[in-house]
Amino acid sequence: MPKILSRRNILGAGLVVGAVAGTALTGTAHAEEAEGRGALIGPASGDRLHLITFNLRYEGGNPSPRTWDERRPLVKTVLRRERPTVLFTQEGLFGQLQDVHDDLHGYDWIHLGRLGGSQSEATAVYWRRDRLKVLEYDHLWLSDTPRLIGSKGWGNNVVRMLTWVRFEDLETGRDFYTVNNHFDHQSEDSRQKGAQMNLDVIAEWTSPVIVAGDFNNTPDTAIHRIFTDGGLVDTMLEAEEQVTPVYGTWNGWDPLPSEDARRIDWILATPGVRIHKAAVNTYSEDGLTPSDHWPAQALVSLT
Repeated sequence: MPKILSRRNILGAGLVVGAVAGTALTGTAHAEEAEGRGALIGPASGDRLHLITFNLRYEGGNPSPRTWDERRPLVKTVLRRERPTVLFTQEGLFGQLQDVHDDLHGYDWIHLGRLGGSQSEATAVYWRRDRLKVLEYDHLWLSDTPRLIGSKGWGNNVVRMLTWVRFEDLETGRDFYTVNNHFDHQSEDSRQKGAQMNLDVIAEWTSPVIVAGDFNNTPDTAIHRIFTDGGLVDTMLEAEEQVTPVYGTWNGWDPLPSEDARRIDWILATPGVRIHKAAVNTYSEDGLTPSDHWPAQALVSLT
């Protein structure tokens, strides 16, 4: 079965490598050029930041050919092609997240399992060390006791959390915040209160903010309105260029992308962020998808 990226022709999308025509490329630039081939957006250059949110699907309980060992090379291909500046992951277990770090070059990461330490899934954040520096970060649980590790409430049976990181952009000297979420899949009350909790957390920040994650609901719902009424915009809908159609990100292991599928993975931004491009990455290989979610991408700059 052919590899699927999107229904649109993306010829030349892998040329976003930041190299100037006619000049010699450094070893790093050569490597990025090779890895960027076939990308939807590829390595960011100048003042731009490439963001990806990717629910990796936890490694347990998935029979062949959907085991982590079989899917890991596909995840690696997507991430090495795209070279995000910041990568937000959900559902990854500690061993999976170590594998992702090992498969990337020049990245660092922050992780805490939702049950504490390395236990259970995490909302891990990865970033390019040559571009960003972490200034501060925290983990919060989506509950009435957000600083209590492993706490839950609001009708969800599964512990849910967020991780936020404040970065300094070494290219521009600007700082910005990111928030990585994994909302509950059952409780609407939990999702709505989680959205409001995000707004309460970011209300104290004066720098641009990116809010990303698996929100387990679609844009025509109350939680999306809570975010947008709170001043955030959906990068997929507001991008200057949609590199792909507005595909649903929940694929359920189906390698054929669909605009009718549920788009539950979002990248949102405050008004201090310019959104150049957005995409849903539908890469698959021989009928196997990297996860049961497609990753969502955005290319942005701080205004």
